[in-house]
Amino acid sequence: MQLILVSGLSGSGKSIALNVLEDGGYYCVDNLPATLLVQVADFLQEAGHERVAVSVDARSAALPALPENVSRLKASGIDCRVLFLEASTQTLLRRFSETRRRHPLTVAGLALAEAIERERALLSGVAELGHRIDTGELLPRALQSWIKELVGLGGGSLTLLFESFAFRDGIPLDADWVIDARMLPNPHYDATLRPLTGRDAAVASYLGGQETVQRLIVDVRDFLGRWLPEIEREQRNYVTVAIGCTGGRHRSVYLVERLAAAFRSDWHVLVRHRSLARTDPEGLP
Repeated sequence: MQLILVSGLSGSGKSIALNVLEDGGYYCVDNLPATLLVQVADFLQEAGHERVAVSVDARSAALPALPENVSRLKASGIDCRVLFLEASTQTLLRRFSETRRRHPLTVAGLALAEAIERERALLSGVAELGHRIDTGELLPRALQSWIKELVGLGGGSLTLLFESFAFRDGIPLDADWVIDARMLPNPHYDATLRPLTGRDAAVASYLGGQETVQRLIVDVRDFLGRWLPEIEREQRNYVTVAIGCTGGRHRSVYLVERLAAAFRSDWHVLVRHRSLARTDPEGLP
């Protein structure tokens, strides 16, 4: 049985993730107490369910025991994967303001900002259990696409995610490694290249002819080639390499596309373009 454990901060998109999984044929359980996770998984497995998704949030009883329960599930042969959704406090404040929904922890007398930080602290141990997704600045359709791809992955091998972003929007929270490309020549200052992106042939030709750009690609490729096998040996399922430039449209996009092509023959590679996802909801080539 495959069990997807969905957790994260309130307002980060857990409901969207659970809806995607339910539409994909998963038997979904929302807001399950962490103490019941193993028992429910055993029951559903005996009932013949092959794909199950469970949502656990900060209100769950015995939340500190969740890492141990996840280990027990994996030891029993269940393919248990954890998706942790998060966003910056500023983003969450804006979302709660727009929807006028009550944060679940404000019932304890906390102000909204205090409730968000309290929840972040409560879930800190859960965030390290699996794949973290920073949903800040993402359209719902983009998040849906990302969840679908992650769920469709086969087990037993490391997935390498290359993600472009704009430093002006902040570093993605889900990044394992961050690479700064702002020192490279910027196509933005060429009027003919400015409206294009790093996926367009003209921009690729321009950056492909820059010695510093090619040197950075070689350096990153050598670094990842040296260390990814070591990370896989530690039983990691996902590694996110975030590459940023000023606007997230030219240099970082080009580098992500080039590096993804270089590693695609050896690893399961995913590509994400955070800034482009604002206009192209899937953020995909």
